[in-house]
Amino acid sequence: MTTAFYSDERCFWHHGGHYALTLPVGGAMGGLVQPGAGLPENPETKRRLKNLLEVTGLLSTLSVRSAAPATRDDLLRVHPAAYLDRFKALSDAEGGELGPRAPFGRGGYDIAALSAGLAKQALLDILSGDIANAYALTRPPGHHCLPDRPNGFCLLANIAIAIRAAQAATPARRFAVIDWDVHHGNGTEAIFLDDPEVLTISLHQDRNYPTDTGGADIRGTGAARGTNLNIPLPPGTGHRGYLEAFSRLVLPALLAHRPDAIIVACGFDAAALDPLGRMLATADTFRQMTRLTRQAAATLCDGRLLCVHEGGYSEAYVPFCGHAVIAELAQSPIDAPDPLAATLAARQPDARFDAFLSSWLDDIETLLAQA
Repeated sequence: MTTAFYSDERCFWHHGGHYALTLPVGGAMGGLVQPGAGLPENPETKRRLKNLLEVTGLLSTLSVRSAAPATRDDLLRVHPAAYLDRFKALSDAEGGELGPRAPFGRGGYDIAALSAGLAKQALLDILSGDIANAYALTRPPGHHCLPDRPNGFCLLANIAIAIRAAQAATPARRFAVIDWDVHHGNGTEAIFLDDPEVLTISLHQDRNYPTDTGGADIRGTGAARGTNLNIPLPPGTGHRGYLEAFSRLVLPALLAHRPDAIIVACGFDAAALDPLGRMLATADTFRQMTRLTRQAAATLCDGRLLCVHEGGYSEAYVPFCGHAVIAELAQSPIDAPDPLAATLAARQPDARFDAFLSSWLDDIETLLAQA
């Protein structure tokens, strides 16, 4: 059984509007925002990840695939027709923006449908037993997208579209989504908040983005109460902190839910060099979280595991984080040594912060028990 890698060059062709980092050029601060390099969500982090896989030889050991775009029926399981119609009309014209920080150019709808199609096909192939596990290099990302509104660079809810397609094919399926992007997976949470078959877990920097979502008190509604788990972490949480949160909170939740497949919203913006996060994760942090998830999947669901690319905006460092994840998925000895491993190890929090974080996680466990 092989690890598959899903990508499509056309996803790299998605482009946004006139921004400098996350600020609209000229439109904010009295028109004082000077034009810059554009949004941090750009094709280079993803393209350089794929290039690194090729240079090390890891790509040649994977089953490299693409997929058809998600169909309108696929999208309608998550997004209302009115939203899709507005998106398609603007896309067929000159592009534009339907929500905050989610611009797109001409053809953006078709590229976003292709991105969702990569995630959908990867999940269906895993569930069919055709492959052991997979990585989908999706772009644009999806975890912030609400049913009727995009935001945070996300235009369609890729993971939710994949899960709804799988549920439609085999309604008895149960799923778990682990989102370790530095930003709260508010879109995924909103879509599945009342679905007891889908466990949603988000580890994120506390009050980064969105600033008003991601609290540990949000646990799900109705019959789904208890199937949403938010783990807001303090700025500066490093390698040991992520692994402690994973062991104390994520793994027990997976064991209790017993999913038929696990999907990771695989963002790399918790990495130490990211411009949109203030965490200290390293390539090895992502490797170890993948290992723990892979081992849990082997125990709970015959290894059915899919990683779907989300954020991560350091062009130089994201490729090493992604390579570590994919090598771990494939259990491959092919390595891309982290060029910043020694530097980032020296910057990790000390024992005083470890004690603070342990107390922070105690408080989250108390909130979870009360919510």
